[in-house]
Amino acid sequence: MSAKVQVQTTINNEPVEFLCEPRQSLLECLRDVVGLTGTKEGCGDGNCGSCTVKLGDRIVTSCLVLGVEANGESITTVEGLAHGNTLHPLQKAFLEHAALQCGICTPGFLIAADALLQKHPQPTEEQTRFWLANNLCRCTGYDKIIRAVQAAATEITTTKSNGAAQ
Repeated sequence: MSAKVQVQTTINNEPVEFLCEPRQSLLECLRDVVGLTGTKEGCGDGNCGSCTVKLGDRIVTSCLVLGVEANGESITTVEGLAHGNTLHPLQKAFLEHAALQCGICTPGFLIAADALLQKHPQPTEEQTRFWLANNLCRCTGYDKIIRAVQAAATEITTTKSNGAAQ
């Protein structure tokens, strides 16, 4: 058994320290060590996107990143999208548009969609489909997911415009 390594990071805007083995994936660390179980394992080899998190300024499949690589980085998981008991507009839109069924892929789609909306606040349908192409859903099909992301983009833009006008 390898000696454990101390990792100091920020997860969902909170400083976090944990010990992990050098071979442990970030996904294992988030779920089994830190206790944040929102990030899901779908495939374990980086092909489905279910374990997508934001690491620094990029989205990554956490099953392919070592936990030790998070040292000094900032991580956003699906638990970091909501503000207390207030759902993020993407989370609300996924519920309102029935863009989820079994829920395994949902956290990865939400994190990827949030990154998309940060970069392109009003993405076209084509941009949305392209951006989310690394995330697979075996239940809902993609149209409901795309509609939910587009609706959330509109809500976020409208909220920002109304807030700026006041």
